[in-house]
Amino acid sequence: MLSRKPPRRARGFGAWANRWPLKAIVAGRARKQIAAKDPQGHYPAAPAIVDIWEKHGGNALQAPALIERIISSDTARNLLRVFRLQERLKANGKQAGIAPARHVHVVGAGVMGGDIAAWCALKGMTVTLQDQDMARIAPAIKRASDLYARRLKDPRLARAASDRLIPDPAGGGVPRADIVIEAISEQPDAKRALYAALEPRMKADALLATNTSSLPLETLRAGLARPERLVGIHFFNPVAKMPLVEVVHAEGGSDAAQARACAFVGQIDKLALPVRSAPGFLVNAVLAPYMLQAMRSVDEGLAPEAVDAAMVAFGMPMGPLELADTVGLDIARAAGAELAGGAEPPRCLAERLARGDLGKKSGKGFYAWRDGKPVKGSAAGAPAGLAQRLIQPLIDATRQRVDAGIVADADLADAGVIFGTGFAPFTGGPLHYQSSNEVRSTRPANAE
Repeated sequence: MLSRKPPRRARGFGAWANRWPLKAIVAGRARKQIAAKDPQGHYPAAPAIVDIWEKHGGNALQAPALIERIISSDTARNLLRVFRLQERLKANGKQAGIAPARHVHVVGAGVMGGDIAAWCALKGMTVTLQDQDMARIAPAIKRASDLYARRLKDPRLARAASDRLIPDPAGGGVPRADIVIEAISEQPDAKRALYAALEPRMKADALLATNTSSLPLETLRAGLARPERLVGIHFFNPVAKMPLVEVVHAEGGSDAAQARACAFVGQIDKLALPVRSAPGFLVNAVLAPYMLQAMRSVDEGLAPEAVDAAMVAFGMPMGPLELADTVGLDIARAAGAELAGGAEPPRCLAERLARGDLGKKSGKGFYAWRDGKPVKGSAAGAPAGLAQRLIQPLIDATRQRVDAGIVADADLADAGVIFGTGFAPFTGGPLHYQSSNEVRSTRPANAE
């Protein structure tokens, strides 16, 4: 319009799709696809775009009332808030004066360690991946090759990324690494023994990082000659899809080490969230009571499908029980035990673990898994208010983490929970969601 050039005309199928009756058919199908992905209508912009194309020839200026309704909606305001929170997290990864890491050494080629290594190689770093033998490293190399084939369409670029990921069962990369990342099992004694073997071989200025999901750094750094250089760099599963990384700082730790860790996270195009060392940090600490409440609901007789359906309808990307299956019920129990203060696990969890049903990785948990997807039955039977009952423990735990100073402020807590758990973005985050509801509940009925 501003260039004063005539609009380009669609050709081929695109031209026919702009004519009746095909236009109505295409618009109808588009609405069905949108409704399938967003059945509750949490995101009104997508169907509005279809309306503008079908009824106004794609000219938004001809639908001012519709545009005004979208722009002034709570969803638009909250999504703008989420964008600003994302930019704040990105800024944490931009640390002036810190040289980029060139060589990363990862110890532990399991799902997390192998995928962290693969991601770093994808982002241009030389990565050495260590485990007890090649048989343990091989599955990680295969997953990395699959990742590169999906992400890098050019076979030459995929080959280059694969060449940067070097199997290293003997740990020869340790003395050359700028960052050494430990990603072994959540056993403090095993981690401390590994650090004792690694530290004398590391460069003097190398960063030592742990991917622990819940263990306090104060527990892990005992025995280190330079305990201040141990930081937490906690990735989430799946590494290639989850944007958040918690950068964990222990009392008495080095500010310089934390800054370097944040810069590394930014270098690999992830969002760095600084948190203080405490069991579960932020994300796992708020997920644990949420999952616990979901499992207690199953103990009370609700079907897993009903529990999960309530939270998907709320706006979560998946329900808490499908999430537990995806993470692994053994991992969920270990993380929960760290935070539960000795409380007994839910009966439904204990029974499944006793049978060896660990979730997706074993083929059965709260659901049977086929071809990587859960097989679900009827979701009927959810009582009114179930979603709020499930989500309230997560909201309360988030507030507690802010009050305890684990995360700097409520905005960063909301950002962490959104990007670390997938908490419904249209709400603006758990604390913003609660405060907005409180405002609505106190607003007079005739207030504008």
